[in-house]
Amino acid sequence: MTPITPHNAPLAEVAGGVDTHQDTHTAAVIDVVGRVLGTEQFPATPAGYTALLAWMRTFGQLTRIGVEGTGVYGAGLTRRLQAEHIDVIEIDRPDRKTRRFQGKSDPIDAIAAAKTALSGDRTGTPKQRDGRVEALRCLRIARRSAVDQRANTQRQIKTLIVTAPDHLRSQLRGLPTGKLIATCATLRPDHAHAHDHAHDPATATMIALACLARRHQQLTSEINDLDELLEPLVAAINPALLAVHGVGPDTAGQLLVTAGENHDRLDSEAAFAMLCGVAPIPASSGKTHRHRLNRGGDRQANAALYRIALVRLRWDPRTRAYMDRRTQDGLSKKEIIRCLKRYIARELYQIITRNDHGPND
Repeated sequence: MTPITPHNAPLAEVAGGVDTHQDTHTAAVIDVVGRVLGTEQFPATPAGYTALLAWMRTFGQLTRIGVEGTGVYGAGLTRRLQAEHIDVIEIDRPDRKTRRFQGKSDPIDAIAAAKTALSGDRTGTPKQRDGRVEALRCLRIARRSAVDQRANTQRQIKTLIVTAPDHLRSQLRGLPTGKLIATCATLRPDHAHAHDHAHDPATATMIALACLARRHQQLTSEINDLDELLEPLVAAINPALLAVHGVGPDTAGQLLVTAGENHDRLDSEAAFAMLCGVAPIPASSGKTHRHRLNRGGDRQANAALYRIALVRLRWDPRTRAYMDRRTQDGLSKKEIIRCLKRYIARELYQIITRNDHGPND
């Protein structure tokens, strides 16, 4: 028999793991039985991604790479690996028990990511971040920030009114929100003496209310501008989703972002329900058989399903009939809404995964 030489020997299969950070990524390579072959640190730059992949391939045939934070610090590396047709596995953060016994360091986390990728435990397929759903996600981040800031500004205005001088408080109390903002924005202290009397509480309160009201109006304008971009984008990605009763551009956009561009990574409607945090978790023991509330998953997606359920409870006769029937069965309103969210997730999963996003524009 001719001996096998290093030149014609088949490459051994290896798996990689990467612990990602803002400036550096720590990589590890293991063989198929979990033995550590090496660890190394690379800069979080395009050149660093190339060097990381080349270094891993020196150990053998790279089958898969587990990456922590594929949607955050590992986003650039994930795009690079996917472009090279590498099987990238999204790794959950190690649980506390593992950390307690093994300790915490970048090489330890990289090795743990590689072993998790090899075993397939607590893993997932990363979202693709190069299509229209990614564009939708970016626009929604800006809109959500503006909405939160506007709400905070409105609370500050109402708090200032509570402690305002009597004549100003009596003028503004009881006004609807729209009229209140418009009135506060027109408050004008005597500019000729405003600087000299800024120490006066009444003058200072008027200046503060006017500034906050104008900020509120500016944020409202930003939100409207973003809505003009978001609504047609959501309709272009999945028009069937917008046609569902109770689903608007905001809730549809959130569910599309949660599912991701590559929605085929969700292999069942139960997986989508778990991702949205609406799948009850078994909590049985012995003779006790029960489920507990799922507080995990994407909380924004959970909130979107909640809003859809509320709209249907108000306007959909079938949902109201379901509410009445389950109330007679002894369920509370909260329990009924949890059931509705689970049913809605099942319905929308079929629509989201049936739709083909089509080519990127």
